[in-house]
Amino acid sequence: MDSLISAAARALAKGDPLGALDRVALRDDPPALALRGIAMAQLGDFERAKALLRRAARRFGPKEAVSRARCVVAEAEVALAARELTFPTAALAAARATLDRQGDRVNAAHARYLEAQRLLLIGRLDAAERLLAGRDATPLPPALLAAQALVRAGIALRRVRAKDARAALDLAASAAHAAGIPALSAEVERAAGLLAAPAARLVDRDGERPLLLAEVEALFASPALVVDACRHAVRRRGATVALARRPVLFALARALAEAWPGDAARATLIARAFGGRDADESHRARLRVEIGRLRAKLRPIAAVHATAGGFALAPLRAGRVVVLARPVEEHHGAVLALLADGEAWSSSALALALGASQRNAQRALDALAEAGKVQSIGRGRARRWMTPPMPGFATTLLLPAPLPGG
Repeated sequence: MDSLISAAARALAKGDPLGALDRVALRDDPPALALRGIAMAQLGDFERAKALLRRAARRFGPKEAVSRARCVVAEAEVALAARELTFPTAALAAARATLDRQGDRVNAAHARYLEAQRLLLIGRLDAAERLLAGRDATPLPPALLAAQALVRAGIALRRVRAKDARAALDLAASAAHAAGIPALSAEVERAAGLLAAPAARLVDRDGERPLLLAEVEALFASPALVVDACRHAVRRRGATVALARRPVLFALARALAEAWPGDAARATLIARAFGGRDADESHRARLRVEIGRLRAKLRPIAAVHATAGGFALAPLRAGRVVVLARPVEEHHGAVLALLADGEAWSSSALALALGASQRNAQRALDALAEAGKVQSIGRGRARRWMTPPMPGFATTLLLPAPLPGG
């Protein structure tokens, strides 16, 4: 490797893309093309970055498998930065295997981190944890160590483990400081801010108040029966009843929880569950059917009793009933939560992360755009959506992920 290539690589490692381009901007050999691609990615020109990296990969010879694998890893990193979550993961896994076989442990670890980051973004937390488990991060350069710690922190945040998230963020902050990359340190600071921002609202008979992530974790460990409107589930310590795919049942559970320790009137339950203003006999018959289904679902943790005026929730071995609501109620809150990371997302990537169809994701984006809450850039397949972060709120609990213990 010649001196200019080495100097450009060192500049990129320090987060100085302009310094790298000063050294290789006029060169067209494969190593220079690869470095130019990485520099353009750091400058935010993802399309040009991908084109340069692909050119570099094609230009490397058949005996330069490691260099081609590094180009694949770099292109995957660009795709993640552009929130293109449908990039070929098999190619990234093959590149990681090549790097491992050839002894390039640092770049293999970088590929593993990228795979874990993608899994985190689409809510596959178990798979992300397995990928990172048992890996000795000590030999890694500080920037990569910080990046992996951020992924571990993201997993802990999504699992509502405040202590684990704090430990990972402390490690990320220390590594980012050692790396001396301001943008990386800023990313760690933004992630750390989630622990100090309201993550949800507690609603009970005494009113409502905001909760930090650590307080949400403590609530989940308490004997309270929690109707979680962030993840659409009902839980008590050690048991979770998922109702994300049963919106009518969850609407009934929330209405009953908000009325506890009293009962909820039948008219109120019909309006909340079915949207009917004038209840007739068909509505009341349907309510009885849905209450029966809810009673069967909640049997391990609560009972639902009929009263003269309606129905009441009776928790089993729980001290109280509370509702855990989002910091700001929003019909398309999960879409806004993903966009709140400040990155530009494609509709296909949002659909993948949400586990929804691209058509439904596009409908949500159109509705939010009409309300002025999101904006798009680009056209056609290059179209991306973004929004400023929600000021003063953590969006962790709005993201799709399983509940602790669920």
